[in-house]
Amino acid sequence: MTETPQPPIAAQRPHQTLHHNRTLSDPWAWLRDPGYPDVTDPDVLDYLKAENAFFEAHMAAHKPLTDALFEEMKARIKEEDKSVPQKDGAYVYWSTFETGEQYRRHWRRRADAPADGSADELIVDEPALADGKDYFRLGAVAISNDDRLLAYAIDDNGSERYTVRIKDLTTGELLSDVIPDVLSALVWTSDDSGIVYAPANAQWRTDRAMLHRIGTEASADIELFKEEDEGFRVSVGLTSAENWIVLATGDHVTSEVRLVPANNPTATPILVSARVAEREYDADEHDGWLYIRTNDTHPNFRLARARVETPDHWDEVLPASDQFYLTDVSLFKTFYVTEGRENGLDQIEIRDYATHAAQRLDFPEASYVAGLDDNPEYDVTKLRISYESMVSPETVLDYYLADGRREVLKVQEIPSGFDSSLYATERLLIPARDGTPIPVSVLHRRDHPMDGSRPLYLYGYGAYGIAIEPGFGTSRLSLVDRGFAFAIAHIRGGDDLGQQWYKDGKLEKRTNTFNDFVDVAKGLVEHGYTAAGRIATSGGSAGGELMGAIVNSDPALWGAVVAHVPFVDVLNTMLDETLPLTPGEWPEWGNPIEDAAAYDLIASYSPYDNVTAQPYPPMLVTAGLNDPRVTYWEPAKWVARLRATKTDDNLLLLKTNMEAGHGGKSGRWESLRETAEEFAFILWQLGVES
Repeated sequence: MTETPQPPIAAQRPHQTLHHNRTLSDPWAWLRDPGYPDVTDPDVLDYLKAENAFFEAHMAAHKPLTDALFEEMKARIKEEDKSVPQKDGAYVYWSTFETGEQYRRHWRRRADAPADGSADELIVDEPALADGKDYFRLGAVAISNDDRLLAYAIDDNGSERYTVRIKDLTTGELLSDVIPDVLSALVWTSDDSGIVYAPANAQWRTDRAMLHRIGTEASADIELFKEEDEGFRVSVGLTSAENWIVLATGDHVTSEVRLVPANNPTATPILVSARVAEREYDADEHDGWLYIRTNDTHPNFRLARARVETPDHWDEVLPASDQFYLTDVSLFKTFYVTEGRENGLDQIEIRDYATHAAQRLDFPEASYVAGLDDNPEYDVTKLRISYESMVSPETVLDYYLADGRREVLKVQEIPSGFDSSLYATERLLIPARDGTPIPVSVLHRRDHPMDGSRPLYLYGYGAYGIAIEPGFGTSRLSLVDRGFAFAIAHIRGGDDLGQQWYKDGKLEKRTNTFNDFVDVAKGLVEHGYTAAGRIATSGGSAGGELMGAIVNSDPALWGAVVAHVPFVDVLNTMLDETLPLTPGEWPEWGNPIEDAAAYDLIASYSPYDNVTAQPYPPMLVTAGLNDPRVTYWEPAKWVARLRATKTDDNLLLLKTNMEAGHGGKSGRWESLRETAEEFAFILWQLGVES
């Protein structure tokens, strides 16, 4: 008879800090290796390995279910696949997946060459680059203006410190150039003599824009801009006409943009407009005019413009609107495109430079996701667009400007089959406790009984103004086909309904996010989709913070909870300004170092600090040892406190990826297997394993 493995118990070691005359006790603070990002402390590693062994021991009996889920998820993905080719200058570019392979190959051929394969050039071979590595991710890729040199960035441990190499596409040889610790786009100068990029410093913060001259050592790179505010991050880009390099800096609420000529990057940068607290803007250029999207007068952004010679003198082009949330502006040679959301639904509008009149594209479903796809060229007669919904696989199409014709180029193929007529999608409005209607997108089979007898999977995020869109996903069908309804709660903290929706879920209004999610769950119970205790829920990073808050407040609602790389030690993290993200996060959460009210607010909801002696639902928690965003010790400390405090016997598992970071394992199949593990845990805990 096999003995039931006992859960690891992390020792408690007294540790206290004092802030604003308040004592913060943290007996598991020792789980943070003092040598981080190098984790070598034997006690720490032994505990993480013990938790991993405990995870493996409990999941072993359910490996057949995990394997079955993985195979059916894999069967919905076309193994040998090809992206839609797109022209960019003298070449057409695309990527492919081959059968059995985890990573893409990237190709090109001359635009005037035959498409029979005879002229195809392999320019990035991800499987070869990933060979022998436990982790691999391709970052930024940029081809020189003369089409001869390829710069690409790779991360081989999940730390998100990318190394840039440069390949001569005429010979296939790598140049001697090596640029380490890059965390940005790569921008070629006009003459292809150099690359502009932003490196990560020792704290994993991008505080500089640098110029690397081809053929020189990275140590000789030239600083173009240095950001002095520890909370701001620097990024680089290129204007649509490719004549200006954009040096942008900002935090979550304030931004500032500078421009340097792409043909003279060491020239004195042009400051578009000096930073103003809580004002965001971005800028692009067309025929000497800067087009500036900004929230200076309204949370939903307006469009202004200014001459390059007088960049701070803004004239309004499109006023802000209570109804329309302007999310993006794309400039082309003879027209421009505004994208946004109205009533939470994506809108694409093609506009004339002279009159700014809009032609809005229409889409057939009541709930959907739509937007510009890959459109690298400036002078075009058609636009590449993508479209999907919860019941419509992703469709890539070209929209012809002259006559409005739409040419479907690719519809996501589901090899094992998908009959959309078997499924229904709905968009509900469920009132939160303060009366605010919260949108909810729901997918279920048409025969789903509304009597509360079936389980439900509820997903949410609710932070940083990131909307969770009602798009298509093949993996979720493994739950829906087993009787689940699948729901997305568009809670405050995201910008699903505009910037004010985001503002209403941050700082002193942060608890709206948690309350919204709980109230949506209760509303779905009232509507008959499920019953309390039959709800599986999942969230990652800041969505993992959401998971921590809702299991503290309403543990009986949930039948299974999965928290991926959860940001649960909010108070300690926001008190530690040496951590990579902390100074830049204060506009989102508050600064408890300087502000006692912010300290008290965060202390009131920080999941780690609010674990109480009560029953908790079954939980699966994940972490990444090399994660620079949510450090591994946050989920580890949380699980340790839960084990020591909770009063139930429900299963609590912690899985730490020892060779990965924030995004979990790399590679399409390894990532899919982790989803299969998550779903196997949920089905097991809810008793729906068939």
